[in-house]
Amino acid sequence: MSKSMLFLYAESPLHAGAGRALGTVDLPIQRERVTAYPLIQSSGVKGRLRAEMKSTGKLGDDLVTLFGPETENASDHAGALSFGDARLLLFPVRSLAGVFAWVTSVDVLARFRRELSLVGATPDWAVPDAQPGEAEIWVNGQTLFAGGRVVLEEFSFTPVQNESVKQVGGWLAENALLQTAEYAYWRKTLPQNLCILHRDAFRDFVLYATEVQTHIKLDPDKKTVESGALWTAESLPVDSLLYAPVLAVKSRRKEKELSEAAVMKKLTDNLPARINFGGDETTGQGFVALKVLGGAS
Repeated sequence: MSKSMLFLYAESPLHAGAGRALGTVDLPIQRERVTAYPLIQSSGVKGRLRAEMKSTGKLGDDLVTLFGPETENASDHAGALSFGDARLLLFPVRSLAGVFAWVTSVDVLARFRRELSLVGATPDWAVPDAQPGEAEIWVNGQTLFAGGRVVLEEFSFTPVQNESVKQVGGWLAENALLQTAEYAYWRKTLPQNLCILHRDAFRDFVLYATEVQTHIKLDPDKKTVESGALWTAESLPVDSLLYAPVLAVKSRRKEKELSEAAVMKKLTDNLPARINFGGDETTGQGFVALKVLGGAS
């Protein structure tokens, strides 16, 4: 089995919807049941990549080999690619100094490290054996300092220098972000603006600091809001980073024999640098940069 990790970096607000809800937000995003961390379900990841590959025509007849046949012929054979859920790794939060910080937690990093082992990757950083105190934040340098504190949204934290932040930030800048010229600034900034929070603080930010947009529908004649046509939609903010494991097996299609490595190479060679995920793509939502672990772009 050939394995890799796919990184998704949000370049515009990303709404992977969970349908209507009974809460304050009419159209919430998908979340894990236990942790409430945002995610994009695996079926959405696979389906969107399949649709993009089909529209470009680059895979040709290999599209069916990699992703499986259309629904009406689904019983013929399964696709050779398997995708995991796209889980949240870094979440951007407004900062009093430095504009914004990418936040994560030891729990999130431990899960990410576990997923990396699944795809056979061994990063040069270790999961910290402790975690910050509830009022602390682990940082690398003083970019986010405001009067000796780090202020995220309306919450103030005591900064603690920690080598793990530098190691994780440097590895992600090299492996999770595009290695193209337009990402040079972000690769430099990521290690400086990365923070590790207490797991409860991280959970609260991903629950309550997402982007919520208000939408209306106008009466075409009166140009006023139609009755009942006011709703809110939740999105992951720009600069969120997610990851999804990708597994490839040899072709299950009798007419087309491909090895595990060949299947993975077909995907990585034809993967677009950018793609739309989630809803409202016609209004500029969901632009995501894609990067495969070990790939140059």
